[in-house]
Amino acid sequence: MIELKDLKKSFEDKAVLKGVSIVMNDGKCNLIIGSSGSGKTVLMKCMVGLLKPTSGNVLYDGADFVNLNDKEQKAIREKIGMLFQGGALFDSQTVEQNVMFPLDMFTTDKYSKKRERVKQVLDRVQLKEDAYKKFPSEISGGMQKRVALARAIVLNPKYLFCDEPNSGLDPQTSMVIDKLIHEITREYDMTTIVNTHDMNSVMEIGDHIIYMHQGEKEWEGNNKEIILSDNEKLNGFIFASEFLRDAKAMRTIQETGKIPENVQGGIKDAIEEKFNIDIDKDGHIGSPTKGNVPPKE
Repeated sequence: MIELKDLKKSFEDKAVLKGVSIVMNDGKCNLIIGSSGSGKTVLMKCMVGLLKPTSGNVLYDGADFVNLNDKEQKAIREKIGMLFQGGALFDSQTVEQNVMFPLDMFTTDKYSKKRERVKQVLDRVQLKEDAYKKFPSEISGGMQKRVALARAIVLNPKYLFCDEPNSGLDPQTSMVIDKLIHEITREYDMTTIVNTHDMNSVMEIGDHIIYMHQGEKEWEGNNKEIILSDNEKLNGFIFASEFLRDAKAMRTIQETGKIPENVQGGIKDAIEEKFNIDIDKDGHIGSPTKGNVPPKE
């Protein structure tokens, strides 16, 4: 479990984090979302120790990371896996060597044991053995993300941080990576934190979602609750297009059996026609341009 208590971070006179408190539990995918400048990247950097908070606490299973000595902080860092936005694979090393790198740095295991562990995690991310000796430039973007994920979990971390894991990937490959992250989180009972702009990720693997707005935690909940939320700032960020607003309306109807009062556009017309009701009280069921007759009294 990772807990943030009244976390604040300022750069000179500019406050970026304004007292953020969050509890992130084991076995969950905790997604941090928000527009550029909302503070989510600074939040993650404070959590992993790349930035020191101005005030507040970052607790790893009760241990206050900010106030630990170097040796104690190192012990926690060894329990952290990191999946970087671009993968951050070493171009001059093969797939196998990239995944083995953390084992070379933090263990004294024999090569045979390290290679066995590398094979285990590469199998887990469903990468075939014929790719092991290839260099990153010789494999696809999706395969590179699998390798980066394998490297992030090779030390069997307790905490997994993922910065925009789907950046640069097509929607289908993104869903595969999301599924792997979600499955691995559950299997290893890790506390996983994901910074993302991908709304598919939010809806698919958002066990716990934190929406950041101007340096503050504006909303939190799960991927079921986000559909039904009436938070205007959140809805403006998530459901910015008419298509997504229509999708929210349909899911709300599906989940609650009630028609939202603010439903509009093509989805309103379709709902009016299906249920034979005049939602907007304009004297027509569906679109007036279709020549629909007025609703029955």
